[in-house]
Amino acid sequence: MSTLYLSHEACLDHATPSGHPERADRLRAVEEALTEERFVLLDRDEAPEADIELALLCHNEHYVTELRQMAPTSGIIYLDGDTSMSPGTWEAVMRGVGGAVAATESVMSGRHKNAFVAVRPPGHHAEIAKPMGFCFFDNVAIAARYAQRTFGIERAAIVDFDVHHGNGTQDIFWADKSVMYCSTHQMPLFPGTGARGERGEHDTIVNAPLASEDGSLEFRSAFENLILPQLTKFSPELVIISAGFDAHYRDPLASLNLRAEDFGWVTRKLMDLADKTAGGRVVSVLEGGYDLQGLKESVSAHVAALTGA
Repeated sequence: MSTLYLSHEACLDHATPSGHPERADRLRAVEEALTEERFVLLDRDEAPEADIELALLCHNEHYVTELRQMAPTSGIIYLDGDTSMSPGTWEAVMRGVGGAVAATESVMSGRHKNAFVAVRPPGHHAEIAKPMGFCFFDNVAIAARYAQRTFGIERAAIVDFDVHHGNGTQDIFWADKSVMYCSTHQMPLFPGTGARGERGEHDTIVNAPLASEDGSLEFRSAFENLILPQLTKFSPELVIISAGFDAHYRDPLASLNLRAEDFGWVTRKLMDLADKTAGGRVVSVLEGGYDLQGLKESVSAHVAALTGA
């Protein structure tokens, strides 16, 4: 079985203000990385546009309806200091949800061994009823809930190595013993959540904060000593990755010192875990990563691990 790659050009149409780090060139950098010859066997398809009902798996109905109605027909509107909408935003957001769900459907039904979904805007900061940090709907959270509702799995794991803590994913699953959320992230840094003591109501939130200037050693240690043992104990039936690449040393929004090979390493570790407990099922969805060269290198290492290239 091959690796599924989903994206859509509509995700380029989510316009952000000039100079904003979350820009369309990010997706172009991902596409460029995946033109390498070793990725020739990727099964490439378009991310479908999700039905609005899918957003309701994790988000408040009033919030979803209001966001849809706020989408402008021209110009850019600001929802907060970081997060804005343009005429192309709504379709881009719904392609993100649709891509994450379609990848999950394909992996859970056995058509593909794993998947990488390259969409923007990202999702892991979106709370149950609040957009923030460039994010509107939490793609990975929706994918996990979809897998549970559609395929009846009892335990899903979301692993987030974006440099920013996924406060939205934590918010959605704080009181849910059926989903484990694990995160490495820089602290202190936006959004300010993700302390080690934040463990959820059922001890299924696993935060491993890293300090500014930490690098490969500290990152790998956090996985080896904390996250992977907790995941093994939890024994997930599906592993979903919030694949943010802004912990790369070149990234302008943070100050961790990871290299592309660290992302390859952690991907292989998560695949090994999935082989033991989840029939190898891994779905990865793009989150952050704002230096284009760093993003290219990191995505290349990540997808090479997924495909075995």
